[in-house]
Amino acid sequence: MTVDYLGGNANLTQVRNPFSYEKIEQVSRDISTSWLTLDEITNQINNWGDESQDGYLTDLEVAVRMAIEDYLGMAIFPIQYRVYYGNFGQSGTTVSLDLPAASEGSVGITINSVAYYNASVPSVLTTITSSTYQYDPTGNKIILNTVPSDISNQISNPFVVTYTNNPSFIAQYPVVKQAGLLLLTHLYNNRSNTSEMKLKNIPYGVDALLRPYKKLVM
Repeated sequence: MTVDYLGGNANLTQVRNPFSYEKIEQVSRDISTSWLTLDEITNQINNWGDESQDGYLTDLEVAVRMAIEDYLGMAIFPIQYRVYYGNFGQSGTTVSLDLPAASEGSVGITINSVAYYNASVPSVLTTITSSTYQYDPTGNKIILNTVPSDISNQISNPFVVTYTNNPSFIAQYPVVKQAGLLLLTHLYNNRSNTSEMKLKNIPYGVDALLRPYKKLVM
């Protein structure tokens, strides 16, 4: 996350801090919809005709999908986040609030709300009208036209952004789905093994298939 101090003077130099958001929390996440079909799974593990494990395999598939979402930093199904920022500008200045993650593609992000805690006692979370900010997809950040004059000086992180990381088209690539099937097979074959080392020993093929789609963190 980066913050720019632009101020009212056009000649001011931008100062960027890549770690200036203070906290991020997951608000909602789909933990029921299947990404890999049951037919794909049973074919992968050679479990034809045995429906006794369908419930377990369905739950395992969701766990695999979530693990791949977290590893790649993308959404296979929508994931909503809430991010908290300190007040890095003075009233009337322009501030940029970078978002921690975004899926690939033009529909990567939906901004649900931008808000701030005002200076009343007790402080009230106040929604900022969408006409006073814009989302910059090239930098994955929100550009807030002006810091509200009544922003709280007492709240540690008065800016709050809620956004949805929308599904990435990469999730439907055969190579990514094959990595999902390989990871599921590994976890299925080691389902009775509680050894941390064994569970962390993910097959090289999974990482090799996913690595080209893992974002670089600068």
